[in-house]
Amino acid sequence: MKVFVCVKQVPDTETKIKIAADGKGIDTSAVNKWIPCPYDDFAVEEAIRFKEKNPGATVTVVSAGPDRVVEALRTALAMGCDEAVHVASPENADSFLTAKALARAIEKNGPAHLVFTGKQAIDDDAAQVHQAMAEFLNMPAVTVVLRAQYGATIQVEREVEGGTIEKYELPTPCVIAAQKGMNEPRYASLPNIMKAKKKEVKKYTLADLDVAENQIKLSYKQLSLPAERSACKMVSGDPATVAKELVRLLREEAKVL
Repeated sequence: MKVFVCVKQVPDTETKIKIAADGKGIDTSAVNKWIPCPYDDFAVEEAIRFKEKNPGATVTVVSAGPDRVVEALRTALAMGCDEAVHVASPENADSFLTAKALARAIEKNGPAHLVFTGKQAIDDDAAQVHQAMAEFLNMPAVTVVLRAQYGATIQVEREVEGGTIEKYELPTPCVIAAQKGMNEPRYASLPNIMKAKKKEVKKYTLADLDVAENQIKLSYKQLSLPAERSACKMVSGDPATVAKELVRLLREEAKVL
């Protein structure tokens, strides 16, 4: 059985984001550290656990993006994935192009029994790639998955608003998008990190996969950072004075009354 897991490399959560000079994206040169998307760590761990319980299964990790994403692929290899595939795509690739490229790469290296992803990327929060990819692969998909049991069919539980749990049964092959808490991702050991550095990473261009860069559907016209919040204003005095001053501030300065 061939299992695939898709990962995305994103800026570290402590990165101070800067807008690019043209205003159409972020300044990637200002990002000091890139990491695998944290939600994808749960997907990688789930894929490896499936392999460990199913002798003969292999796990291939796939990522689309510029050359730097190979680092994220090697992290997954160090965790326990067997093979890695890099699809070279531009920084401005949107969810549609990324999903199509990933689907084509999986088809080229398949057939897939299972495809795991994280529920969303923490940079754009689009939560679209896994669902679009499932459509391109003609597979059923379920997202925000907390638990899964594997057999002739896949039994999953997913989280919805309000803490409600939905249960689904899926045939294979299918796409499963992991939620935080699906498992506890392992740390890669130093020997495995060293071995991962020597493993081959298979590389495809978009043209290799019959995907055209002009299929990007979404572009940004002008990005801007949120305005800085004004300093907090403290009101002191007895309750009557504080209440009167608060009403005045809300009416005259905040203009919400």
